[in-house]
Amino acid sequence: MQRGGDQRTKDDIAKHGCSVMHVFDAEGELPPFAYSIGIQKETGAPEVVVIGLKRPMAHSVINEYNSRVREGERFEVGKYYSGFLGGFDICIGAVSLSAYDDYFGQDIDFYGGRNFQVLQVIYPTTQGVWPWTDGAPESFLQWQPLLAK
Repeated sequence: MQRGGDQRTKDDIAKHGCSVMHVFDAEGELPPFAYSIGIQKETGAPEVVVIGLKRPMAHSVINEYNSRVREGERFEVGKYYSGFLGGFDICIGAVSLSAYDDYFGQDIDFYGGRNFQVLQVIYPTTQGVWPWTDGAPESFLQWQPLLAK
């Protein structure tokens, strides 16, 4: 998104409570990911990121998070929640400040720096294997890197 997209971001936040940024890395160095812009400004709750899901599903996950925090729900790191991905629970992960430059450029522009928080929505494989489970497929770990480090 170019600087000219700033008004669209502001319009989305005014209308929906957040804007959703989808990133598909043309060089293939990062898996596709999506993150929110404006949730912390609107609700005080952290922004949210989901990595490795297709665009419609990623958008749905972020919209669900936005809807729930706008209703007053708060999410805690390390806790599991339902209602985001069909029959699968998700887990909320921390996001390290060291990940901000690689993942959250539009949030950095929006907030005028790194003075915002982000939570990661982490999901299991369709077999119910979490990224931290012994024997989790390496391809799954590469497709959904954990940003807490």
